[in-house]
Amino acid sequence: MSSTLDLARQLIQQPSVTPEDCGCQQLMADRLSPLGFSIESLPFADVSNLWAILGDDGPLFVFAGHTDVVPPGPETEWQFPPFAATVHEGMLIGRGAADMKGSLAAMITAVEAFLSSKPALKARIAFLITSDEEGIAINGTRKVMETLKQRGTDIDYCLVGEPSSAETVGDSIKIGRRGSLSGQLKVKGIQGHVAYPQLASNPIHSALPALGRLCSRQWDQGNDSFPPTSFQISNINAGTGANNVIPEQLKVDFNFRYSTETNAEAIQKSVHEELDKDGIEYDIQWHLSGEPFLTSRGILIDTVSDAIRDICKIEVELSTAGGTSDGRFIAPTGTELVELGPCNATIHKINESVAVSELDTLSQIYQRVLEKLLS
Repeated sequence: MSSTLDLARQLIQQPSVTPEDCGCQQLMADRLSPLGFSIESLPFADVSNLWAILGDDGPLFVFAGHTDVVPPGPETEWQFPPFAATVHEGMLIGRGAADMKGSLAAMITAVEAFLSSKPALKARIAFLITSDEEGIAINGTRKVMETLKQRGTDIDYCLVGEPSSAETVGDSIKIGRRGSLSGQLKVKGIQGHVAYPQLASNPIHSALPALGRLCSRQWDQGNDSFPPTSFQISNINAGTGANNVIPEQLKVDFNFRYSTETNAEAIQKSVHEELDKDGIEYDIQWHLSGEPFLTSRGILIDTVSDAIRDICKIEVELSTAGGTSDGRFIAPTGTELVELGPCNATIHKINESVAVSELDTLSQIYQRVLEKLLS
């Protein structure tokens, strides 16, 4: 058993369903402290955050990630218990194996291996770890970044361990993410009997034309780094449960994943314009999860690409696909940020897993990044 696999199993065995940490950050701190890292716990509300830093000056390189996981779902449907961290036929199976406790373990062992060679360190190394990435993401990385800003601490380079790979570890890295803007639309009507529609006002009928226009609208063309902006309705709810009652209210949940060709303010303005065309009575509650971000090709992207080429003998794809990540709280500060982690085919699924061999490969890539960037 490799040291990376051993630590990954220890982390997975802690049932840290968001926002719980269940001692995962302490496990990491116990490995980092003997290396000379200064360990600091930064709890906010019910969220645990770890800030660990080594070095006094020079550029700051940060490994970022999260110890929280999504709920395992029906445990009876798992091949093995979700928090048993079972190794079976070359795969490590368990909730968080790919997203992202395998990456956390690889980060730790990479730093251990790097420092064991006693390099002439030309920079600082830090870990920013939260238990609030899979949840509402208010008291985690967002708050830690606010704290670092107050201290005047700027991050130069950040490697986030999100599962970025597609078919094999290192074949794809994320250099940006689309923005995410959600809305809950409430359309007001007048309840009544379906046999007397003239005495009622059906909010479903009132909203359908505008919803149709929003669904069919082409918001932008995207660009070389991002696909076109996407509008998706995720939930519609109305009615009393009886088929002879016109409902009083319609609720519609929707989300925009948008490119750098637009912004949240412009999207909101367009939505209101479409709804106002039909004179319906409505209210929208907006929630901005994060603006889009993009790391331009520079030192970090080149270093990570070279490290993958050295270790895996493949050329990496630069991608902005997928959902949001905590990179949205770090990159806007001017940090060069890249996301690199295991294959993402099983994340958030029953029997989430990662290839044991790829954990060691990931650790080797991380170590090579440190060697190229910091020594």
